[in-house]
Amino acid sequence: MVGFVSFVGSGPGDPDLLTLKAVNRLKTADVVLFDDLSSGPILDYVSSSADLLGVGKRAGRASPKQDHVSQLLVDYASENVKVVRLKSGDPAIFGRLEEELTALRAHKIPFEIIPGVTAGSAAAAAANIPLTRRLAARRVQFFTGHDIAGTLPEDLNIKALCDPTCTSVIYMPKRTFPKLAQLLISHGLDPNTPALLAESVSLSTQELKHGTLASLAQDLTNEITTAPGVILLGPLSDTPQL
Repeated sequence: MVGFVSFVGSGPGDPDLLTLKAVNRLKTADVVLFDDLSSGPILDYVSSSADLLGVGKRAGRASPKQDHVSQLLVDYASENVKVVRLKSGDPAIFGRLEEELTALRAHKIPFEIIPGVTAGSAAAAAANIPLTRRLAARRVQFFTGHDIAGTLPEDLNIKALCDPTCTSVIYMPKRTFPKLAQLLISHGLDPNTPALLAESVSLSTQELKHGTLASLAQDLTNEITTAPGVILLGPLSDTPQL
């Protein structure tokens, strides 16, 4: 017999944004493997008898290797227990979900995926703006600002990223945003395109910085904090123009 793995999205950090199903799985789990951004008060829902293992990955810090995390899931589930893999945001959006699903499927271990509030949606909500706007923003695109080496991906679809009628949400963006902004501007995107940097979304330390493509790139050239953040770029309603 084997156990069962629940991939649970913890949202951006505020426990009030957890789904009811997520809370239920946390309460009944025997083992919880959690990301750094899924710790704190969210873990208060976990039973005191459950095992807790931190397996989060943060840029610039020593982190467990992905194959090690995947093997932990297999090992625990093979002991016929209920395992929760608690991922920040939504498990399916830049959450390294595919590698872990592949490991479970290889060992015929059953699983489920419980979605969570992704940081892009939470950032828009925190700033009181929509991600789509009738006529002005008909499309939304999520993409990552760095590749496996921590640099700007070389295979970005620049034409799509320069679409002025699209809202772009950039994950893990801060270190590479100045280079990205230079690239976008050189391909025709207006330097005055509204931009929003949202850090520590939904937490007491939340910071929202409104600006433009050019001004935010300059700010991030001068200073980068360690707080997790996303950048929204495009026709953002009610965003002050600098």
